Amino acid sequence: RLFDGLLPLAASYAERINLFAAVTSAIGAGCWFLVSERWLRAIVPVKWPRYVAAFAGVLVGATMWTVWNQSTVNEKVYTVSMFFMALVTWLVVHWGDDQPGPHRDRWIILIAYLLALTSTNHMMGVLAAPAVAVYVLWTDWRVLTRPFVLAGVVVAVIIGLTPNHVFLPIRAEQYPAVNEGEPVGFNPVCALTGGMANCSKPLSDVLNRVQYGKPSVLDNPADGTPRSASFLGAQLANYWQYFSWQFARDWGRLASVLAVAFGVLGVTGLYQLLQRDRRAGLAAGAMVFTLTLALIFYLNFKYGYSMYPERTDIESEMREVRERDYFFVCSFAFFGTLIAAGIGTLMRTVAGFFGGTENNPGGWQRAMPLGLIGLVPLLGNRVTASRDHEFAARDFARDLLESVEPYGILVTAGDNDTFPLWYAQEVENIRPDVTIANMSLMNTEWHLKQLSRRETPPFDPSNAIALWRPGPDSVGISLGDSTATAGGWVQPTTSVLSMREGEIDSLPEYVQAPPRELRYGNVTLRVQRKYLDRKDLATIFLIRDNLGRRPIYFSWSAGSFPDATFGLSPYLVSQGFVRKLYPGPVVPGGPIIQSAGMGFMDLDRTKELLDKAYLWQSAARPRPRGWVDDPSKSILELYGVIYAGVAETFRQQGDSAMAVRADSIATAVARSLRPMGVPGTP
Repeated sequence: RLFDGLLPLAASYAERINLFAAVTSAIGAGCWFLVSERWLRAIVPVKWPRYVAAFAGVLVGATMWTVWNQSTVNEKVYTVSMFFMALVTWLVVHWGDDQPGPHRDRWIILIAYLLALTSTNHMMGVLAAPAVAVYVLWTDWRVLTRPFVLAGVVVAVIIGLTPNHVFLPIRAEQYPAVNEGEPVGFNPVCALTGGMANCSKPLSDVLNRVQYGKPSVLDNPADGTPRSASFLGAQLANYWQYFSWQFARDWGRLASVLAVAFGVLGVTGLYQLLQRDRRAGLAAGAMVFTLTLALIFYLNFKYGYSMYPERTDIESEMREVRERDYFFVCSFAFFGTLIAAGIGTLMRTVAGFFGGTENNPGGWQRAMPLGLIGLVPLLGNRVTASRDHEFAARDFARDLLESVEPYGILVTAGDNDTFPLWYAQEVENIRPDVTIANMSLMNTEWHLKQLSRRETPPFDPSNAIALWRPGPDSVGISLGDSTATAGGWVQPTTSVLSMREGEIDSLPEYVQAPPRELRYGNVTLRVQRKYLDRKDLATIFLIRDNLGRRPIYFSWSAGSFPDATFGLSPYLVSQGFVRKLYPGPVVPGGPIIQSAGMGFMDLDRTKELLDKAYLWQSAARPRPRGWVDDPSKSILELYGVIYAGVAETFRQQGDSAMAVRADSIATAVARSLRPMGVPGTP
């Protein structure tokens, strides 16, 4: 909060968050440099060559593709975890070199505090603990038996955990706009006597990541439940796929060759550490094991999003919904310390060839150019790892929100078409009057409670696009069919959901679909499924409580959800990125036409949005290697799909100028999102 909100480091909040990610990653790299330099003393006895080897290895770790990518545009927790892991490792190395006594013992208490504290950010940071344990047990295991240390470590852990068990429920009970999981109701006395799960189930669910439904790490013969992937080998292959991206992802097939070379270099460095500094080697080996084999086994991912593309037997539900390389970001960053040891080993070999010794540094100086190896990932990842001048997430959020009439309800699909919208509303004050109902999150009680509790802010026409500000430029544009009046839109005073919290708590996860059609006003819902889940029920309630009172929209990113689930096609009118639910069957006429591929369309409003409102330039900006993240590419492809579909419609309507313009934008988006030379790229 201090860094992102209070320090005047950049104009926008988003830039400050990006800087925070970069700074925490850079400080972490600095800590890895200190660790590498210390461990290299047994391999490179001369100071400046040792500094060069340490810097080169850590530079490799810092500019590996995933590390760099997470360190530039990152709203998540991973660079903070990298920082804590590196800091804790350096502290235990420093502790090992300190003189025995009470002064040295205090470092152990600080390490325990930091390990507890980093767990409240993300459990990834705690993965440094096995390496810390190896270092402590090898150096002085008796430190763990001293009363001062034992008492200090209990106290330190309790204080370190306060962000989870004290701050989190206190902040949650203030009901901020973004309050995932809503972990309210913690009672310390109850927790001590009856267990946390019995006193605050929401907090327990958040801390245990219940929302993510993590499968068991072992096969369960009792119910036939297997691990996520068919065998551990597939998960190891997925890790190798991500490892092969790290060193030169911009360079095509050469990337895998370099991954093998750097892998051998890192393994060589680990071997030399084990030979020359057994304590450092065992600690490094423990870190490697924890961050690779143990982590792969524990995470238990499904097949990787893009692995085995030729296998038709792997269906989409058997794959992860996105690439998961970021879960191994600490693994890649730490590997830089092993590469430093590997580069140091190469230097030692070259220096020995030229007669270099500790007292004769001439040979070592000739070996120092080997440090240029550290530049390979910097050069090989600079195009795709950097997110310089990327505003696509913000601009997409703005465009989607501005597609909706004032005080409208917008049903979205998942993370990628919701989180940017929350940012736009809460930070940049873009259309906070729009209520966002996320399909994925409507399966949770807490999101439904927040929808029910939400008070709709007033619509500010001065901060909206021209379409929602009646004036000379919007003559002839229909500004609403149900909620607009001569004086504008009326601010709702009721909730979008009439259900009380107790009723939301009693909503089942699944119910059998009703045998008859559901009718609300002049809208008939024809349920297309045998069973309905909680999000389906919530959507029905949103329609029931708001039809004719608030505009209801479905984002095109939600696909065919309203059609395939409720048979709502006769009532939906496409308007740019969204489809509006009309209060009765749509009858073509005036600006409402039947398009070839997009159903009913409001031609006037769509043209106004696509031609004058949308910031399509962010999606179409030149990207030599295409869009960096294939799973989220579909969000930006929405620009191409909508503009291409509208181009054909305008062509049929005789508006050739708009058709040509829409076609050119669709082509530019397609060209931007695909790497050059890929078949199908215009």
